[in-house]
Formats: sequence, structure tokens, C-alpha cells
Amino acid sequence: MPAKPQDHYEALGVDRKASPDDVRKAYRKLARKHHPDLNPGDKTAEEKFKQIQEAYDILNDPKKKQMYDQVGFYSENGFPGGTPPPGSSHGFEGFDFSDFVHQAGRGAGASETGAPGGFRDIFNNWFGGSGKKPQPTPERGSDLEYALEIDFWQAIKGTQVPVNIIRQEVCASCGGAGNAGGASTTCPECGGTGNVSQMAGAMRFNLTCNRCGGSGRLRNVCAACQGDGRIPRTESVEIRIPPGAQTGSRLRVGGKGNAGSFGAAAGDLYITVRVEDHPFFRRNGDDIEIALPVRVDEAGLGTKIEVPTIDGRAMLKIPQGTQSGQKFRMRDKGVFNARKDRRGDQIVEVMVQTPPTNDEKTRELLRELAKIHGEDPRAEIWSKV
Repeated sequence: MPAKPQDHYEALGVDRKASPDDVRKAYRKLARKHHPDLNPGDKTAEEKFKQIQEAYDILNDPKKKQMYDQVGFYSENGFPGGTPPPGSSHGFEGFDFSDFVHQAGRGAGASETGAPGGFRDIFNNWFGGSGKKPQPTPERGSDLEYALEIDFWQAIKGTQVPVNIIRQEVCASCGGAGNAGGASTTCPECGGTGNVSQMAGAMRFNLTCNRCGGSGRLRNVCAACQGDGRIPRTESVEIRIPPGAQTGSRLRVGGKGNAGSFGAAAGDLYITVRVEDHPFFRRNGDDIEIALPVRVDEAGLGTKIEVPTIDGRAMLKIPQGTQSGQKFRMRDKGVFNARKDRRGDQIVEVMVQTPPTNDEKTRELLRELAKIHGEDPRAEIWSKV
């Protein structure tokens, strides 16, 4: 049995009436979530990313989307694999052609009896049977996604990092045209008509000749790009990391994606940031968290201590009777947020450390302390068990 075609709308999680902007937003969100660079070794994420990419390639292209919406699939040759699925009435089982016959007849200025000609025109438009070379449509270049790992301080302070990318650029030899100039020859595949016939069961379709692209002539292909009009090139791009970047931040570099075709704009480059952990600073949004050890006497009697911050040293007052695990907030000592135009705070968690007891004097002092404060600190817990 043939595999069930993928529902591209379901793959992107959008409605069939979704606008191109909604489709683009859904694609970027899912591509970011399932990108192989962000899920190393995860085969499920890799397969999901491929499905998302396939769905976007079709739904983002008006011509491909039109065919997909009308017959439930898209293929360069009309049917997936070139022939209709076996036993499916030539691949159109359950498909109602009446609307298309009616619309085609009206669109061609014909009466209802002239519908078969309009019906044939629709298939010619889909499968390239017009006999004329279709005018090349400029298409915007595709976007590129790269992951970038930076250290804690680069994220906090901001920096510039060079990233080597591989992108498609316009071929300098042919200027993107894909041919080397000179005389062309008649295509032997279609005999210069630009069309070839293909049978699908009892139905015959006129298809655009794949060899000459419907022109009926074979051009002299550019040797540098092999006719594509673009060539891959490694380029070093300076990525500006703004202060306050964090894991998951997504940066856009306009025009540094793949080159467009026939003079269309290039795509964009998107960088997803991953920040390395710091030995003792922890990032929580715009706040910085740190666990700080204090002595028993400092916690019991109160004192002022120096605390490390991302700006350097700062003083923190420890009140009398501070308990282990107690947290103190240092205002405006966190990470700067450019969107909010303010800084976060630093949260200091106090960890009371007991003194080493390898000398008799310390042990004696602790015994004296136990006599003064001999209450059971677990009494409240036992009363609620």
C-alpha cells in the first residue's frame, strides 16, 4: 500500500486558511524547536524537521500550494513518482472535478458545453502542457539556520563573534542566468516542442519537458554553476551578540541566507544562541542567582560581607539570626534588558557553614551553645506528622 501523504497544514500546525505570514511564523517556531543543531543525536527531531521543511517548501510557494490544495499532493511530474497510486482510479478517487470544469469553462469565455477544453487547460497549467516555456519566476532565497555557543560573559556583556557559514551565492561567471551564452540546439527529448506525453492509466497528459524546461532548446550550461545560477561559498559573517543574550535567543542577519533566483532578494541568516554555564552564577531570566557560604558567627551575629556580582564586588548586609537558605535581593545587580530598558536583580542565597570540629576548644564552645539553645529544631515537624 502506498504511504499516506503528509498533511502539510497539520505538520505546521496551521489552518488551511492561514495567511503566508502565519505559515512563515509557524515554520520558524517549529524549525527552531526541532532543528538538528539544537537536538544533536535526536532522530525523531531530525525527521520532524524534515517534515516541517517539506511542508513549508510547498505551502510557501503559491503555485505548489495551489496544486496541493486542489488535489492533496504536489509533484513536479503531476503524480508522486510520476504515476497515480495503484487502484486509485488514476489517483483522483473521490475528487470532484465539476467545480473545476465549470470554472474553467467560464474562465475561457466558453459555455457549459465547452467545459472539456477548460478542463484540459487546468491540467496543462498544472503539468506544464502549454507548449510555451514558462517565464522564470524570481524566488526569494531560502533562510539559513545556525547554532552558536558562547560563554557566560559574552552573553552578559555582548560581543561580536565570527561564524563561518556555507551559503548559495549568485554565480559570478553567468550572473545567475545559468548559461554560458552562445547558440542553443534543438532538444532531442521533445523535438523542440517543449512538451512530452505521459500516460496515467487511460489518461494522457502533456508534461513540460524536463530536459529543456519547456523551451524546446538546449542552452549552453554555465560550467561554474552547472546551470543553477548559484554556487555554494563559505563566508565568515560577524554576528553581533547584544548584551543580555541567553540560551534560545534568536538573532537575524538580513540578506545572509541563500541567494534568490533571477535577481530576487536573498534569504536571511538566523542564529540560535546557546550559553555555557558559569561555575557559580546562575541565570534566571534577567536575574542572577548565587549561593554564598557564611560562617555561623556571621549568620548569628550579623555582619557585612563582600559578594561577587557580574559588575565586580559589592557589599551585602547579613542581619542577625540569618538562617541557612535565606535569600537576599540586590537591586539592579542583574542582567540588562534592552527591551525593558532596565536591569534585573541578583538573588543571594545564604548557606550557613558549621566550623570544623577537629580541636577541643571548638567542640567545647558548641557544647556550651547547645546548653544555651537546647531546643529541638525539628519539633514543629514532628508535631505535624
